[in-house]
Amino acid sequence: MANLDENLLKKIVAHAKEYGFVFPSSEIYDGLGAAYDYGQNGVELKNNIKSYWWKAMVQMNENIVGLDASIFMHPTTWKASGHVDAFNDPMIDNKDSKKRYRADVLIEEHIAKIEAKIDKEVTKAAKRFGDDFDKEQFVSTNPRVVKYNEQIDEINAKLKAGMESGELNQLKDLIEELGIADPISGSKNWTDVRQFNLMFATELGSLAEGANKIYLRPETAQGIFVNFLNVQKTGRMKIPFGIAQIGKAFRNEIIARQFIFRMREFEQMEMQFFVKPGEEMGWYENWKEKRIQWHKSLGLGEDYYRFHDHLNLAHYANAACDIEFNFPMGFKELEGIHSRTDFDLKAHEEHSGKKLQFFDPQENKSYVPYVIETSIGLDRMFLALLSAAYTEETLEDGSERVVLKIPAPLAPSKVAVLPLLKKDGLPEKAREIIDELKYDFTCQYDEKDAIGRRYRRQDAVGTPYCITVDHQTLEDNTVTLRDRDTAKQERIAIAELKARVEDLVSLTSLLKKIK
Repeated sequence: MANLDENLLKKIVAHAKEYGFVFPSSEIYDGLGAAYDYGQNGVELKNNIKSYWWKAMVQMNENIVGLDASIFMHPTTWKASGHVDAFNDPMIDNKDSKKRYRADVLIEEHIAKIEAKIDKEVTKAAKRFGDDFDKEQFVSTNPRVVKYNEQIDEINAKLKAGMESGELNQLKDLIEELGIADPISGSKNWTDVRQFNLMFATELGSLAEGANKIYLRPETAQGIFVNFLNVQKTGRMKIPFGIAQIGKAFRNEIIARQFIFRMREFEQMEMQFFVKPGEEMGWYENWKEKRIQWHKSLGLGEDYYRFHDHLNLAHYANAACDIEFNFPMGFKELEGIHSRTDFDLKAHEEHSGKKLQFFDPQENKSYVPYVIETSIGLDRMFLALLSAAYTEETLEDGSERVVLKIPAPLAPSKVAVLPLLKKDGLPEKAREIIDELKYDFTCQYDEKDAIGRRYRRQDAVGTPYCITVDHQTLEDNTVTLRDRDTAKQERIAIAELKARVEDLVSLTSLLKKIK
């Protein structure tokens, strides 16, 4: 069931700032819209997500290698990829509020409201019927729900027709037919829908007059495609094989909002998997399964994910779906899996005049491979983790705490070492322990305030384990190891600490869950 909890999003934004995860960009100059800086805890979490993805994608697969391509590319790249001519969003302005929106997003948000009504009906029925409730039967037979689903199908069909035909007046007609109002002013006074290219253009060269117009890349995939042969030949790669990349991309979004969900500068984790033509659908299904396993191995809960097949396929795709995550603003795209056919390599062959083909020694012939793409937004993954991790709890003693239940292997700091008192040699002993652990784990040291308050601070930043050094430590070389989620404590010998923490926070535990 969708979240649609705007209040939760506000709490996450405030928490992210207060605890050093995400700051508004250039804040001392009153900020820059839809641009954010990752703080001291944010950058650690971000790096850990990257590491988990890279290890799962590259280290665990012999036939997948990495790449780090330049952000700047020859301008013809974007002509070949279709971005110069077709990388547009349908834009609509409200004449009264002077605000600009994506026409398709306005319609999708209207659909989301109808979906929320269905969820409400299902929840009410589930309460009424208890254990006897059959959700599938209810959804297919309840007159109100059936009517809602028919409305959704009709709207989707009209949206798809307008997007595929390029008849933008159909989108405006649909917005007016549905009575969609400006979310800010409530006005229904709309302009016509127009196309808006999303690429940032700049100039290469010292003199503007003689400069070449180039673009900030709107996606990382093209850097992989133009390097297909370089990687294949130097790595002696055989089909099927993949090339993975993590990097920044830039899109001049009409409306960038919902915190770090949609930004103009963002980071992608992409892998392009090259396969023999005719075998792409099998690999498409294979990568759908592998990618959902990667997400679910984090243990956030099955209900957070769903697959959504694309109604409106991109010009290069013969199959496409999203893994959607239940964000505070409802189910939204987290990762895309696309069967891109041979569109990209063939387009670059045509525009460059160079052959981008694989010679298959078994068949004794060359062919242009087909491509399966997996593409996940790093910033969206970051927000997904914060959304699932943010927890407000009332403890047994009646006190309250905010805890970030980030999976331990991804947490910004793995352990905090806390001397019970700032005297009697306890700080020195705590420093000794940090000096042993810091080679393998990101550690924090904190000696200020009462121990309970320090625990709360570590809970709020998601540190999974606290090690408390007390007077008994000086006698028998044992410490207290406290678990963030359960708050349970156990006594453990300092000599066993490293192995125990390694067992609890290692990425290996996550990677082993992926088949």
